[in-house]
This record gives sequence, C-alpha cells and structure tokens, in this order.
Amino acid sequence: MQVTEPPASIVRWTRRLEDATALDAPVGALEPSVRALFGNGTRGSVLRGDWLGHAVHPILTDVVLGTWTSATLLDLFGGRNSSEPARRLVGIGLLAAGPTAWTGWAEWSAAGSGDKRVGLVHAVTNGLAIGIYVSSWIARKRGRPQRGVRLAMAGAAVSGIGGYLGGHLATTRKVGSHHPAYDASR
Repeated sequence: MQVTEPPASIVRWTRRLEDATALDAPVGALEPSVRALFGNGTRGSVLRGDWLGHAVHPILTDVVLGTWTSATLLDLFGGRNSSEPARRLVGIGLLAAGPTAWTGWAEWSAAGSGDKRVGLVHAVTNGLAIGIYVSSWIARKRGRPQRGVRLAMAGAAVSGIGGYLGGHLATTRKVGSHHPAYDASR
C-alpha cells in the first residue's frame, strides 16, 4: 500500500489561490481591457506565439530573469568594478520586462478562471519586482550602489515568487500557446 504524503504548504497555498473567488472581481474588471490590448486579432496571435507554435512568454522571461540573476551574481561576486555592469544588466532586464508582460497578458486572456486568478497574482507580484528593480537602477545611477544592491536582492526575492507562480501556470497548469501537432500522441 502506497502512503501519500500531504502536499507541501506552497502547494496548498497555490491551490487556495486557484480557488480564490475573491480575485474574480479584479479579473473581470481587467479582462476586457487586457483582451482588447493583448489578446485579440493579429496582435494577440503574435504575442501568444501562434506563428512560432510555442508560447513566447517563457522565452522572454528567461531574458528578464537571466539579466537580473547575472546582475545579482556580479553584485555578490564581481568585485569593485562590477557596479556599472550590474546596473546595465538590471536596465536590460527592465527593458525586456515590457514585452515579456505583453506576451504574458496575451496568454492570460486565453486562460481559464482559476489560471487567471493565479496569473493576476503572478502579474502583480512581477509588477512589484519591476518597481523594486527600477528603484535599484535609479539608486545605482545616482551613485548609491549599495542601496541598489539591497534593492536588487529584494527584487530577486519578489521575482522568485512571481517566477514560481509563472512556472506553476506553465508546467503544472499547462497554460501557454502551442501548436496542436504537439498534442498528438507518439
């Protein structure tokens, strides 16, 4: 007889988030605008990656998170001459955050209700992380690199939560555009 362990607390938290009907009002308020801006027509098709046969959002998240992770590594291990390269990496991640969010909203517009709830929290969390990274970039630009490093570490923690939720949507919930040929059994 196989004994099943209870799910980890983060799994229970994520399941509660999927079932949080309190998020339906903000989802419903955002949905028409998001669908009009990112989810319909050619723009929605391009942003979802229909032309590629694969969702574009996960590819772009790698750019954002990769540059921010690289900045963190420079902050921690790069030495005294790494402040400016770390600031540039934070800035590149910020520049990539817009298109990344657009592709995410395009995917969100086609998701189911529980996934939209999680997706909304994912987006809000990532928006907070972006704000923290903007503050980090500004602090670094103003000659306060240590403050910039501290803010980037906070941004990394917040974006880690957002990344977890995005990973949950992509891998567990299978939210994301893909070509039907991938559905064929082998």
